[in-house]
Amino acid sequence: MRQWFCNVRPGHARVCLDHARRAANGYCAANGYCAANDDRAPNGSRRLGFTLVELLVVIAIIGIAISLLLPAVQYAREAARQANCRNHQHQIGIALQAYHNAHRSLPIGCLEWRFWGQPNTRKNLAWSAFLLPQMGEQALYDAVDFEFAFDHPRNAEAAAVVVESYLCPTEIPQGGPRAEISYGGLFGERIIDNRPDDGVFLYEQRIRYRDCMDGLSNTMATGEDMVGPDSQWINGGNVFVQSHPINDDNAWIGDNEIRSLHPAGAMVLFLDGSVHLLNESLDKIVLGQMITRAGREVIPADAF
Repeated sequence: MRQWFCNVRPGHARVCLDHARRAANGYCAANGYCAANDDRAPNGSRRLGFTLVELLVVIAIIGIAISLLLPAVQYAREAARQANCRNHQHQIGIALQAYHNAHRSLPIGCLEWRFWGQPNTRKNLAWSAFLLPQMGEQALYDAVDFEFAFDHPRNAEAAAVVVESYLCPTEIPQGGPRAEISYGGLFGERIIDNRPDDGVFLYEQRIRYRDCMDGLSNTMATGEDMVGPDSQWINGGNVFVQSHPINDDNAWIGDNEIRSLHPAGAMVLFLDGSVHLLNESLDKIVLGQMITRAGREVIPADAF
């Protein structure tokens, strides 16, 4: 009689006994083979899978990899947003040069400025509305009725049209009936003197390049003005006076200032078409000097 031996744990004795009975009845071709000696389940299938420790190790490795990659992904996204913002302001700079070539001046900062309490018959139309043809928006320019105010019902449909080149990718939509603009025109500054109208976008007045005695590369035209009031491309209220450093938390949120959602700085455009990301740690005196058009200041080379 054939002898069957089991050299595994006692718990596998039943497996060997069943195996022997099947072999004796002619159902098993293996001679004295015990399934329990292999790393197979009693039904003959191989055991697959991870132990709990192995699974925890894999999860930990994945978590570490994500924590290392996430900052790099965020940095790449911010770099793309900055490049897009820079390109949009550069387009504005090119458009300003084209406008000056055609009209021998920059566009008026605000036509018929409407101070608080004045009648709404005053148009309060912005430089950015007059610049539309040079921005490649001739059809939108034609849709604006410049005989009426920016908020007149005749201009409601045109004013609601979004101009992509007027928006920074980090712009947070404020909502409202009129399309927004992320870049405000510089009326002047209150940092180095008490004369606020020393910028290039004034009320009822056009500035020419020859009026900019500081040089085009040293005279700021526009700056990011996030979440400020009246930030609409048709609204002359997007022209503002700079009174604080860049991204200053002490600046009243109800006032227009150079603010951005970029880390540590804001994009600004100079009249020569160059765009710079100015650090928020920039000395405010130097910032004021960049805004004036004829202060004859010397801008430090390391300010940019």
